[in-house]
Amino acid sequence: MLITNGTVIDTEPEPHVLPGAEVLIEDGVIAAVGQGLGADGAELLDATGQIVLPGFVDTHRHVWQSALRSIAADTTLGDYLGLVLGRLAPAFRAEDVYAANLWGALEALNAGVTTLYDWSHIQLTPEHTDAAIDALRESGARSVFGYAHPAAEEAARREDEVRRVASLGLSGLVTPALAAWGPVYGSVAAAEADWRLARELGFGISLHATGAGAVERLHAAGLLGPDVMFVHGNGFSEEAMKLIADSGGAASVSPVVESQMGHGYPETGRFRRFGIPTGLGVDTVIDAPGDMFTVMRAAFAAERVRGGSLTVAEVLRMATVEGAEVLGMEDRIGSLRPGKQADIVMLRADTLNLAPVHDPVGAVVTAADTSNVDTVIVAGRIVKRAGRLIHADVPRVLGLVSRSAARIAEAAGAAATVR
Repeated sequence: MLITNGTVIDTEPEPHVLPGAEVLIEDGVIAAVGQGLGADGAELLDATGQIVLPGFVDTHRHVWQSALRSIAADTTLGDYLGLVLGRLAPAFRAEDVYAANLWGALEALNAGVTTLYDWSHIQLTPEHTDAAIDALRESGARSVFGYAHPAAEEAARREDEVRRVASLGLSGLVTPALAAWGPVYGSVAAAEADWRLARELGFGISLHATGAGAVERLHAAGLLGPDVMFVHGNGFSEEAMKLIADSGGAASVSPVVESQMGHGYPETGRFRRFGIPTGLGVDTVIDAPGDMFTVMRAAFAAERVRGGSLTVAEVLRMATVEGAEVLGMEDRIGSLRPGKQADIVMLRADTLNLAPVHDPVGAVVTAADTSNVDTVIVAGRIVKRAGRLIHADVPRVLGLVSRSAARIAEAAGAAATVR
């Protein structure tokens, strides 16, 4: 497959435009990027009037919550914990998880997100777990499946289930990980057990953490390391930032949700000033959109309003190759370097919201939206073309998730009308 005539943006080492470049894909891998490549017998993708760049990497999303879209738009973090995790989550059956995970992953692909970290705290039974994984596999998205115990309490830990997930031999587009409750929602002792288990299985670890003390407690327990990703980090102390940086850890910021739910100022700039690899995440669509364009703009604006010097190039880097680094996948995705997986997005730039394009990087970050996503390629496979997902039966999945959403809201007594 040869992509020609587009405006090509690579992101490694920093986002930059490659004038006149073509992109050659062979066997699902980027084979070459340059001028006048040519390829006998290759399928030609004419990108005239389009911006070509690596697919977006979402480092933190609760994909199962796609069935709860906009159900609590005014919610705070405390409200979220009570409504979504306390009342709605217990109403999910395995088939509801399948429908929601598939719909949420397709939503991500439709918006140009080719890789997403699914922080999945809906593991009520082994059947729920299998349904979530089956949906991610079927979606065609590249994903990290982060298994979270059903609840933070010690009695809810399911080491046998984590080991079962490891035994599934997930490979290809789905990578297993541990989504840990950590010492914020659970005890240090439970965190120590989870960290031992994850490291025995070779799983990366991700945890939600805000405010003071969480990083320091992990440090005191000897648990920090390059395999740990901190989600949010609002209000972390300078000492906590230094401890994460020294340990080689990473961070994921969800600026839209953090701002709306009252977590505090997004810490994008502070993480990066300490040299901590930082990715961006949607988090949840209960009160936020599921695309990376909105997230990039929120990160950019939030840091600039604090007087930070964050640039559009740095924001695009976080949404692509730096996000890949956060997930430990920088050798596979996030840029157009030959040898990496061909995860590519093509954006229509001849549109009212994007043209004329003076600065392609600035245009992607400050002006583009999901309507510009013309073509999406994952591992060399076209999943969206001419503005339509072509690999999935979208009406079927919409029917499934709509029926699930209506039943869940009714069963939980949620004040919502679902159509």
